[in-house]
Amino acid sequence: MSRESVEFDVVIVGAGPAGLAAACRLGQLARAENREPSVCVVEKGAAVGAHIVSGAVLEPRALAELFPDYVARGAPLGAPVAAERLDWLRSADSGFAVPPMLVPRLLRNHGNRVLSLGDLCVWLAAQAEALGVSVLPGYAATDLLIDDGRVAGVVTGDFGVARDGSHKPGFQLGNELRARCVVLAEGCRGSLGRRFEQRFGLRADSDPPHYGLGFKEIWEIDPKLHRPGDVVHTFGWPLDAATEGGGFLYHAAEPRVYVGFVVSLGYANPHLDPFAEFQRWKTHPRIRHVLARGKRVAYGARAIAKGGLQSLPKLVAPGAVLVGCDAGFLNGAKIKGSHLAMKTGSLAAETIHAALRLESPDQRDAELALYPKRVRESWVWSELHAARNFGPGIAKLGTKLGGALAFVEQNLLRGHAPYTLRNRVPDHARLARADAAPKIAYPKPDGVLAFDRPSSVFESSTAHEEDQPSHLKLADSRVPIASNLPLYDEPAQRYCPAGVYEVVTAPGRAPDFRVHAQNCVHCKTCDIKDPAQNITWVPPEGGGGPNYGGM
Repeated sequence: MSRESVEFDVVIVGAGPAGLAAACRLGQLARAENREPSVCVVEKGAAVGAHIVSGAVLEPRALAELFPDYVARGAPLGAPVAAERLDWLRSADSGFAVPPMLVPRLLRNHGNRVLSLGDLCVWLAAQAEALGVSVLPGYAATDLLIDDGRVAGVVTGDFGVARDGSHKPGFQLGNELRARCVVLAEGCRGSLGRRFEQRFGLRADSDPPHYGLGFKEIWEIDPKLHRPGDVVHTFGWPLDAATEGGGFLYHAAEPRVYVGFVVSLGYANPHLDPFAEFQRWKTHPRIRHVLARGKRVAYGARAIAKGGLQSLPKLVAPGAVLVGCDAGFLNGAKIKGSHLAMKTGSLAAETIHAALRLESPDQRDAELALYPKRVRESWVWSELHAARNFGPGIAKLGTKLGGALAFVEQNLLRGHAPYTLRNRVPDHARLARADAAPKIAYPKPDGVLAFDRPSSVFESSTAHEEDQPSHLKLADSRVPIASNLPLYDEPAQRYCPAGVYEVVTAPGRAPDFRVHAQNCVHCKTCDIKDPAQNITWVPPEGGGGPNYGGM
């Protein structure tokens, strides 16, 4: 069977803020020349926004540059930041607000908005479609097309393949979407982005990428406790001083709060359970009092690219560019990446527009190669350069000394430190042996503030076609039990926020490693943290996975 081939000028993989900003900018530039854009956005989620999960406090700078009239256009802006504080949780029942003068400058949020990034992406998709862009949710891009050493498009996944590889009734072969340029905007740890980097050796000169695992829940709360636009960040308990991470509580425009927790995936103790840390964080009095008498209505989890400037790969190779979190554009000191995603998407679009005017592929690739220069000359680069030591500093010095260094660099040196720190150890290589690490006793969830994984996955509206090949590929099925279990007590049981991985033991029988791929919320943590690098996440059948609403 041969695949149907469809031709575009540009194919964009991913309908997140980076991909949709690129689509909108390409549409604007085409309309300025009185022509329709030949641009297609493919999105693996069942709908735009279905796989978007973020805090989110948006810095609107890039949005304003893309659409100066975004307010008049009805962008879903949520609530303006009205007040903010940084809490140090010293123990399970004590904590205090850090004096504002000691808060690192980049954590300040004056002028920002508390909103749903998913809702913003739905709005951006509508703007892109109004400009003539084709937005196609429910289609997973599963491979790159390479012709004569350059990217020539993508392949979308087949529909109707059974678990054993046979074709079910209604089987549909995926399409070839051919393009003169491809924009990879899949978000953190994109599967095609990884292939692109490996195929063209784009990480040869950079530090390894580094990640956090972020959780988010939406709670409906007592209106008497609701303070629209209030922003709270926390650090300290329940994590120890060697483990980077912290929590957030954002009051949305309606009587809801967004609560979440981020744990660096460079943690060392294999007994640590990031999901359980998030659940017990909510029991702290400074968080619990807001959630009291409230109701959880949504749950999500996603890996976060936090390596910063030193971990950025080369951004371009013949025929394709990386934008947003697919490349690692996130400011860890600010805990923000959406504004960087949108700006890099717009810069890529402007470069591509100029390249498409040229006749030969070689000329287009030469123009496309100017994209990194555009990024370096923009505020994206200066912002990341100022914050470049935040992640490596905490990785080397721990949260207290690393936080103190961040204060000195941001508040006293204004980002102009005369040195650059590096973090050359990949996150998966930082685990200690299980027998050398302290075990952690986690309380059972009470079902009021703290919950278990099955009920949380239910709140994410995750669904996959049951009879399909597993999208979680084990290079060697023996490794989890033969190696990871004795060395690290198989940490997949704990680092997965959706209960996908399970070690089943029974008297008189060898342990059995089971993969419940239907529970997967597409966070990509297993692809990152598995100590043997034995698990590869690939896209499942299009439309599968979580179906977040308003995240």
